[in-house]
Amino acid sequence: MNPPWPRTAVLHAEPPSQRLLALGGLGVEDLAERFGTPLYLLDRAELVGRMRAYRQVFGPQVDVVYAAKALCVAGVLQLATAEGLAIDVASAGELATAIRAEVPPERIVFHGNNKSVEELVAAAEYGVGRFVADSFVELERLSELGTVLDRDLTVLVRITPGIQADTHRSISTGQDDSKFGFSLSAGLAHEAVARALKLPGVELLGVHCHIGSQVFALEAFERAASLLAGLLGDVRDRHGVVLAELNLGGGPGIAYTDRERELPLERYAETLGAAVQAACDARGLPLPRLAVEPGRSIVGPAGVTLYTVGTVKKIPGVRTYLSVDGGMSDNPRPALYDARYTFAAAGRPPGDPSPETRTVAVAGKHCESGDLLARDVTLPADLAEGDLLAVAATGAYTFALASNYNRLPRPPVVLVGDGQAQVLVRRETLDEILARDVPLS
Repeated sequence: MNPPWPRTAVLHAEPPSQRLLALGGLGVEDLAERFGTPLYLLDRAELVGRMRAYRQVFGPQVDVVYAAKALCVAGVLQLATAEGLAIDVASAGELATAIRAEVPPERIVFHGNNKSVEELVAAAEYGVGRFVADSFVELERLSELGTVLDRDLTVLVRITPGIQADTHRSISTGQDDSKFGFSLSAGLAHEAVARALKLPGVELLGVHCHIGSQVFALEAFERAASLLAGLLGDVRDRHGVVLAELNLGGGPGIAYTDRERELPLERYAETLGAAVQAACDARGLPLPRLAVEPGRSIVGPAGVTLYTVGTVKKIPGVRTYLSVDGGMSDNPRPALYDARYTFAAAGRPPGDPSPETRTVAVAGKHCESGDLLARDVTLPADLAEGDLLAVAATGAYTFALASNYNRLPRPPVVLVGDGQAQVLVRRETLDEILARDVPLS
């Protein structure tokens, strides 16, 4: 294996002269010729392997719930379901994708801080297994809906534990100043639990929290697990009710570059389990049914994006810009979060490749100065117009955040493995981009 590249990646030479030759048993040049670029590739072995690893380390006593927001396409949800994972969705569109993928309704967890009445109705009618309530208004809406349907809707209350995770502020969700959940320190969590226990049409099963994304500190996960398990003790003491479920949210961060190291899943699972066990033992509580919601750490490392170099612009004494045929429309994370990635030339090396390298900025093709995929990355000096460029660990939050800025069609998503390629999402066309425009008469 060559992290952060997927497990079936075939690489030539060492960084920074490295080249990606093949993925999933298929040459990248052939894939680019067949499907065009920009191109999202998913390594099936890496994707399924990570799903199985989660199931193995947590065992049957913990529910592993794939966070679909990371990459919500029907084929990925089908694979996750086949591997025994549940699915969390956060909108009508993600719910519709889960329905198309034939995810059993009882294995769907419905998230969102501002679910519309229409979304709640659609989810209830499909029979989703859990609603994660995020506001007092939503609790009232769920109560009204359950009463109309003459059945209790099963609910988890989302708790904001007051933990500031060491991650980018835009993907930190556990601090008190957050749009998500009910604050524990402000007393809103206890009030939400009390209301949920009294409301008709609602069955409160447990509590949920999520401290953020791309988190590496085990201490943050441990503290969240302890706080939430402690809350279950408070609920028992105040209301005489032992809640049966504890959902501890998303998984640990992934390695985007060789400077980052993933937390071993075994240590992550052991830390959560030990923290909950200790808190429950201290309060004399039975162990609740645990759940975790990994997304990025399942699909992120399975992804590779292929681009074609369009122009190389040298500004003497300043910088060299290497521009590709995509950019912030297919990967906005560098512009949004200053996210870092690992880059490599792709395809068979020239007959006599140069050992020399150069530092370049990898620029997108959009009319935006901030459209840079990397500001300073070292690549082979002979990488030129028409050559392929590969980016590792792009499976999560690339296609999911993709746009049509400058009216660029979104790239296809192709699953590769064992020498086979299967389109999960076909390339968008210009006609599809224009289809909803209504010209003035």
